Amino acid sequence: MTHASLADVVAVLDGLYPPGTAEGWDSVGLIAGDPSAPVRRVLLAVDPVADVVDEALEWGADLVVTHHPLFLKGVHSVAATTFKGAVVHRLLTAGVALYNAHTNADAAPRGVADALADAVGIVDRQPLVARTDDAETGIGRVGRLAEPTTLGAFAQRVADALPATAQGIRVAGDVDAQVTTVAVVGGSGDSLFDAVRAARADVYVTSDLRHHPASELRERALFEDGTPYLVDTAHFASEWPWLRYAATDLAAGVGALLSSRGGTGTVTCKVSTRVTDPWTAVAHPRKDQQ
Repeated sequence: MTHASLADVVAVLDGLYPPGTAEGWDSVGLIAGDPSAPVRRVLLAVDPVADVVDEALEWGADLVVTHHPLFLKGVHSVAATTFKGAVVHRLLTAGVALYNAHTNADAAPRGVADALADAVGIVDRQPLVARTDDAETGIGRVGRLAEPTTLGAFAQRVADALPATAQGIRVAGDVDAQVTTVAVVGGSGDSLFDAVRAARADVYVTSDLRHHPASELRERALFEDGTPYLVDTAHFASEWPWLRYAATDLAAGVGALLSSRGGTGTVTCKVSTRVTDPWTAVAHPRKDQQ
């Protein structure tokens, strides 16, 4: 059996999620690690946080692939006395590399948007905002449900499809209304309300919806034709389904690369099931205070 190097795995990841398709403000690619080091086990997670480092070390991973970057903004130190520096030191001390695919994974085929669209049952879909150089890639997805359903039933479908979080699923609109066309954007998506309206989606699934943009969208909808309705998920939850696609595609890609050299083998990929959403609980008024 031939073992892949970190450089091999990075080459496959860069092929699946080309760094050049990331947004200009983004940070993607190899964060830490020796390209010549062997990689046998890869842990995939949404966030490069301490809990994920614990899981990687416990499992014996050689590489952690995350969606979110550890260093989105410039830093002047990675000393272990800082919380981000501690992540780097713990990983490198154990011989574990770190890589991330962020907005390049959002836009890619079988990326974050496609995985979320599949999870909630969208068919006949296309990018919500397509790239000018490739109509098959771009931000978000919009399409239709195989059969119309109610907003309430659809919201329940979303809740059942995504990891449970303290926030749960928030809904804006008449839960008995019929919905057929759906737009989705994994992660924060209220900057794309104009695109959702232009696509004439009945309902929009995204995360991190703020009060004023959401309120204005719904007020405008009520003044006009009633749509789009909103389904708001936890940011972590909307991006988690992509990990399963990434695990499958990475293992297949590494296997094909090694086979092309006359070797055999691949990498073992594991999807983290640890909930790294920062919110841990919700509180409701006691009945005697209502």
